[in-house]
Amino acid sequence: MRADRRAFLAAGGGLVVAFAIAPRAAAQGAGGEASVRPGPQLPGSLKTQPMLDGWIRIAPDGAITVFTGKAELGQGIKTALIQIAAEELVVAPRRVAIVTADTERTANEGYTAGSHSMQDSGTAIRHAAAQVRAILIGLAATRLHVAAEQLRVEDGAVITADGRRVGYGELVVSDARSLHVTAVAQSALRDADAHRVVGTSMQRVDIPAKVSGGAAYVQDLRFDGMVHGRIVRPPAAKATLVGLDDAGVRTLPGVLQVVRDGRFVGVVAAREYQAVVAQRALAQATRWDVPTQLPSLETLFRSVREARSEDSVILDRTAAAPAAPAATLTATYQRPYQMHASIGPSCAVARLADGRMTVWTHSQGVYPLRKALAELLAMPPESVRCIHVEGSGCYGHNGADDVAGDAALLARALPGRAVRVQWMREDEHGHEPYGPPMVIDLRAALDASGAIVSWQHEVWSNSHSTRPGGAGDLLAGTELAMPFAPTLPKPLPQPEGGGDRNAIPLYVLPSARVVHHFLPDMPLRVSALRSLGAYMNVFAIECFVDELAREARADPVEFRLRHLGDARARDVIRAAAERFGWAAWQTQAGHGRGFAFARYKNLAAYCAIALELEVDRDTGDVRIDRAVAAVDSGEAVNPDGIANQIEGGIVQSASWTLAEQVRFDTRRATSLDWGGYPILRFPQVPGRIDVIVLDRRGKPFLGTGEAAQGPAAAAIANAIADATGRRVRDLPLDPPRLRATLAA
Repeated sequence: MRADRRAFLAAGGGLVVAFAIAPRAAAQGAGGEASVRPGPQLPGSLKTQPMLDGWIRIAPDGAITVFTGKAELGQGIKTALIQIAAEELVVAPRRVAIVTADTERTANEGYTAGSHSMQDSGTAIRHAAAQVRAILIGLAATRLHVAAEQLRVEDGAVITADGRRVGYGELVVSDARSLHVTAVAQSALRDADAHRVVGTSMQRVDIPAKVSGGAAYVQDLRFDGMVHGRIVRPPAAKATLVGLDDAGVRTLPGVLQVVRDGRFVGVVAAREYQAVVAQRALAQATRWDVPTQLPSLETLFRSVREARSEDSVILDRTAAAPAAPAATLTATYQRPYQMHASIGPSCAVARLADGRMTVWTHSQGVYPLRKALAELLAMPPESVRCIHVEGSGCYGHNGADDVAGDAALLARALPGRAVRVQWMREDEHGHEPYGPPMVIDLRAALDASGAIVSWQHEVWSNSHSTRPGGAGDLLAGTELAMPFAPTLPKPLPQPEGGGDRNAIPLYVLPSARVVHHFLPDMPLRVSALRSLGAYMNVFAIECFVDELAREARADPVEFRLRHLGDARARDVIRAAAERFGWAAWQTQAGHGRGFAFARYKNLAAYCAIALELEVDRDTGDVRIDRAVAAVDSGEAVNPDGIANQIEGGIVQSASWTLAEQVRFDTRRATSLDWGGYPILRFPQVPGRIDVIVLDRRGKPFLGTGEAAQGPAAAAIANAIADATGRRVRDLPLDPPRLRATLAA
């Protein structure tokens, strides 16, 4: 610490005192050695990157740059984080630039997943910006010879009562290392009532390039001298390459290199279409032996139940045995394999130069990817740089990491050239990690008053995360002549969970038992599809709650409220029901209403959804007329951004619920295009979606991005049951299944 700052602190220099001390106080032990007493935990991701200038930097001209290890995936995180920093630094948002996940520039915040960006990065940036503001005030107090409490900040300057001012840039120039200090646990945050940026619906900073045809995505990247690669993938995970004659391919126009290492086969050409032609020719030149390895589609759910499982009881709450229940209900709900089906197939650009590999990627975890690529390439991690660039359609663990591995291997064969690898549609559909199938058994009992007195939940599921931990978690890593072994799948621990995410109901239940049957063997490759097991667990729970309400002859909304003790949960339920007009609903032939609720992971955002739909009994088609959602995400930084996330979640969930399932035969996946894997079309999008954002000013941020998927699915199923009088428990609720159910 500089002498002038020490003198200022010794004089009791106001706000800055709280931020210039070390995060842990050292005291002399009995033997004269310093002993360290742990202090309060740093908030958010400051725990992993405690240096303030790892989050906030100010240039001599006053330009402010915010750094985050989280990635923009279309969820609007860039905009929200700019708002948070601008609010605490008291500047206009236009003065703040942001740098997202980059292994050479930003903190290691792991994966952008599980709706953690605001909780982790947003919290860190809020506290870092507040502490930077306090340091700047302290520097200004010393420079202007005024007590810190007599200064105010406004638009990037510290100002005295008599109007003298000094800009942020001038202050950091005077003390170049002023922000290179360790954060502390407590911050003097701006009062929520004083907020002028946080809580407003600021226009998204990532949208203009996307709607104007600008360079918005990794797919849009172009570099001087860039060449193009394509991969010929094994048709199935255990397929053996028995023949390859690439002589003719090497003579095709523009072909620069054919790369083969074991089952990994790729081609690089000067122009993109030349690479496409060469890939097709190379595919024709390969011969594969594809063994029978998969269950039939018809026996899928039986095979899930019968698979080897590792069982754990995640909830075991017992109460005094009730008298004989008035009613006992059981039900089974089932979900098939589903895929990300990103509209823009996965893409990456890689370049090897001067012994360093740089990869531009839409991976959701640049640091874990760097580790996997370093192992794949036998390079030290510090020689690999991963830079996040948005992908056109990216959420969950799709093919982004795999295509980065492909690009790196091809770039290694052509040092000095940027190699762009763009997957084709059949690559994306056929080789991305799918969301696993799930089977859920539920059993509950009601007493004479219609209250739930016991609850049992059993869920069978594969892993919901095989994200890169090493080279064996990349497709290319498993295809090399000396392949890397994938990381052994394992269940994700509670309270967040994987297949058992949201399996524990938020309802007040005197007796409840929840069992997770984790299935380590994966016939098809699976990983994190958005919301993991929460989508299916909430679907099952909220459908079953409706069935119990019907048995109890209770209104579904009133029944939920009766079984909830969480005041914020009750608030979102009441808000959605009131805006929807639940109490005034008038029955119409072929129309139904449905309701559902969940708190994502039981620790993130609360979301309740009411919707109305129409079922064509002849065709089985479903049309969602309108949906009303209420969401509590804690303090709302950008209400419009929250609403967009909920709207998108409802539309995506409607597609999963009404249309999507991966089809396969006993050798390979067969859903290789949009005909084989139909998704919701624009005419099927809900006619109107109304989102109510309950802003809890001053409360901690709660993750929002995956809060709507489960409630939307259950609300749709409940509305179909209301419209038709028939309950369908197997997903998807597509026209063939609905026609068969209604005809039975």
